[in-house]
Amino acid sequence: MRTPFPTRIAALSADCRERLMEHAREVNFPEGARLFSEGGHADRFWIVRSGAVSMDLHVPGRQPAVIESLGPGELIGWSWMFQPYRWHMGAEATTPLRTHEFDARTVRTMMESDPAFAAAIEHWVSEVLAHRLHRTRVRLLDLYAPYGSGNLL
Repeated sequence: MRTPFPTRIAALSADCRERLMEHAREVNFPEGARLFSEGGHADRFWIVRSGAVSMDLHVPGRQPAVIESLGPGELIGWSWMFQPYRWHMGAEATTPLRTHEFDARTVRTMMESDPAFAAAIEHWVSEVLAHRLHRTRVRLLDLYAPYGSGNLL
């Protein structure tokens, strides 16, 4: 059996997904809506139900650098888990976007009361974070390296 891509909710065990989804709220965003911007308070996160969202980084004097596009089943946001709970990237809906939204404080409280749940969520978010950092590196090399990242990886 193939392991699910780590940024998708399928990477969590069925029990963990079920517990998490008990606290989901359906939220929709129109195309072009800004979910959050770098530096803002990270008090929630989302899982994409349908549509697409771009993750971007502020680049002084330029348009934001799009790092990655996320689709169905993928986690939007990891900054909610780490103090000081500030977004490290921005996110914008690139199509009409349907999501499951989660209150970060509620999920952190669940994690505090259940070490097994906490370990599963921490592992999942760590996988997402590692993936996003890698994608950020590759994208910035593509944008700013003299010959693109293809020659440097």
